[in-house]
Formats: sequence, C-alpha cells, structure tokens
Amino acid sequence: MPAAPSPPVTHELRFAHVASGARIAWARSGRAGAHTLVRVAHWMTHVEFDLRSPLWQPWLERLGRPFTLVRYDERGCGCSGRDDHVPDLETAVEELDAVVQAHGARPVALLGISGAAPPAIAYAARFPERVSHLVLLGGFTHGLRHRNVPAETLAYHDAQVRLVETGWGRNDPAVQEFFTSRFLPDGTPEARAALTEQQRLSCDGQRAAALMRARVLLDVRPFAPLVRAPTLVLHCAGDMAVPVAMGHEMAAAIPGARFESLPSRNHLPLPQEPAFERLCEAITAFVAPSPAVPALTARERELAALVGQGRDNAQLAAHLGVAEKTVRNMLSTLYGKLGVEGRPQAVVRARDLGL
Repeated sequence: MPAAPSPPVTHELRFAHVASGARIAWARSGRAGAHTLVRVAHWMTHVEFDLRSPLWQPWLERLGRPFTLVRYDERGCGCSGRDDHVPDLETAVEELDAVVQAHGARPVALLGISGAAPPAIAYAARFPERVSHLVLLGGFTHGLRHRNVPAETLAYHDAQVRLVETGWGRNDPAVQEFFTSRFLPDGTPEARAALTEQQRLSCDGQRAAALMRARVLLDVRPFAPLVRAPTLVLHCAGDMAVPVAMGHEMAAAIPGARFESLPSRNHLPLPQEPAFERLCEAITAFVAPSPAVPALTARERELAALVGQGRDNAQLAAHLGVAEKTVRNMLSTLYGKLGVEGRPQAVVRARDLGL
C-alpha cells in the first residue's frame, strides 16, 4: 500500500513593522514547537508565491518537517510595503530583527542564502543571544565593489543594473531570464520559469536595480570574526553566480565555521538534485540533530515506519496480519518506547527518527 501523500504546505501570513512604518510580510510554517529556522530575505522573495512555486515549495515541505520555518519579504518586495530608505546593511538587519521579534520564540537559527548571508552574519554578531546557529548558502562577506576586480567587471555589472532598471517592467521575461540562467544553469524548464516568475512578481525595475546596487556595496568582514554562533557554510561547487572561493573565504573568516561543498552547478540546489537532499540533511543535522533512536524490536520498527506513513489501525492490521485489537496493544507499547502520548506525536517522532 503506498504511503499517504504529504498534505499541501500552508502558512500563517503576518506583518511586522520597521521604524519608518513600512510593513514587513512574514510567514510561519512547518512543525509547530520545533526549533525555528529563519530564512533571511534574499534576492526577489515573495512569501505567498513560495507556496505554489515548484522551486520553493519543496524547500518548505522538506525543511518544514524538522523546523518551524519563518520567511519574510524585505521592504519593497513581495507582500511587504516600502519606504524611502535606500536598501543597505542597516535596513536589512532592521527587517530581520523586526521579524525575529514578531515571531517571539528565541533564539533562532538563521539561513542566509546568497546576498542574505551578509545581514545574517551582521545580525548574529550584533545579537548573539538571539541566534543559536548560522547557516550560510552560496554567500559572501563583501560585494563586488569591495573586491579587486577589473574595471570591465564593474562596467558589466553597471550595464546589468541599467538593463534591469529600464527593462524589468516590460512584458517580456527576457530580462528576468538573464539572471535566472546564471542562478540555475542546470535548472529544469519548470524551475527556471518559477524563478523568472518570482522575480517578476517580487518588485518593479527600480527596486530591483536598487537592490542590485545595495548588494555589491555590502561588506561584513568586520563582523565575521565576532560571530559566536556555530556556523555551517554550504556552497555549490560549480556556482556561476557566486564562485565557491567566496564561500571558502567566508568560512575562514568566521571562527569555528565548517564548510561543505555541494555537487551542483546551480546557485540553489534543486529538488531533483542529490545536492538538495544533502543540503536539507546537513542543515537538519547541524541545527536540530535527531535524538537517539530508542531500542525497538524489528516488529516495532516496522510498526513505527507504518505509523510514520500515516496509516490507520485497519491498514496496520492488514499489513501486519494481526487483529485491530492487537494493533492497539502494539501501539500502546510503541508509544511508551517513543515517549509520545498519541498517534499525531508518534507520526512526528517516527519521521524525526528516520523510521
């Protein structure tokens, strides 16, 4: 009998506010009461679109199993409002803090992807009591303007910004696809279309250009040595958007940070890639390691696996070849060994233990 399908991902959509009064849309999903993992706002987010995106929905489903997952849109993007502040490190840290405070449960683990790595580092350094773990993916400590690059490289970047500023709002996906091709060179047509659509929905050309200008000016090298939270740095080995050398440099700058390379050419590992499952396993093991598996008999492990698949008592009885009364007795013993009080907790516990 096939395993019960996973229910569709849903979330609670809420709003926090920064000092200017601008609203910051944030969403909470995943496993209630678990350790909180906050996805720091990165390039072109849209928390509502995440739910139906073939690129991000698998992230929500997979990381929502071990974590309470919190996401948000930076001001001027997605469901968030905007103000007159130019985006920079300070505005990014202010938005992150507004969401952490609104969520309430602390400390939290931070997931800083790409250009979200610098504000995640700065926040962890400034507020060590609020951050339990720091996970950085495809990130960097300092943007293009702070690197020793040829003038032609800077000119090429400026041309891209101008292209975004003048062409983003046209009814032509070619501008967004220009960036998608760098982020997901090995992406499926479905994943590339999803990222292109996400960028289109997130903000207008002026805001996109402002964000691009802000990202290349970021520099958190003074903050990196001050981070005290355990840090895991992940980077796709063939990343074309942010070279893996930037990940090496970032890990070397943060005391005690551990680095792991992922086998992918994409900036973000895709759900179809082995790198995606490895990414999720690494984050889970780092932030919320599984408790020790209790001593179960082979029959009890089989029962726990079936419970974790969501099967009811009649299905359990049919599969195991016993009466439903026997199943109830077996479940009572299993619940005691797992340290749970009923079926819902047993399902979560069995999945957490990988049974």
